[in-house]
Amino acid sequence: MSDVTIRPLTEADHADWRRLWTEYLKFYEATVPEEVYASTWARLFDDGEYEPRGFIATVDGKAVGLVHYILHRTCWSVKNNCYLQDLFADPEVRGKGIGRALIEAVYAEGERLDTNGVYWMTQHFNETARKLYDRIGTLTPFIKYQGG
Repeated sequence: MSDVTIRPLTEADHADWRRLWTEYLKFYEATVPEEVYASTWARLFDDGEYEPRGFIATVDGKAVGLVHYILHRTCWSVKNNCYLQDLFADPEVRGKGIGRALIEAVYAEGERLDTNGVYWMTQHFNETARKLYDRIGTLTPFIKYQGG
């Protein structure tokens, strides 16, 4: 496979971003209304330390992967945490290092911004992704609850 390029999202990436994020949502059997697409896209470029950001992966100029991340405060440190929210690679490039490269880009950004580190969640059945996560991250003992 050709070299992978990981770079910050730009406004010129809108069509590729939408396609990749839509495929990510489909994987989790989720949909969002049009206003969420619009607000998420706008927020990715808003000023502000706590707005979401993203990277896109390309191979030979074709967008093949996407990651979103968000900085947030914590009561346990003066440094921010970095939450890797969404990670997606096109099925035809899975197993070729795209996911790893996107995660490593977020790791590098977290380090550049002097955060406590990067964390993320996935669903228990996401076995393919978990094989990667087990190699580059640490499984924590936390269980997520949700209310309201």
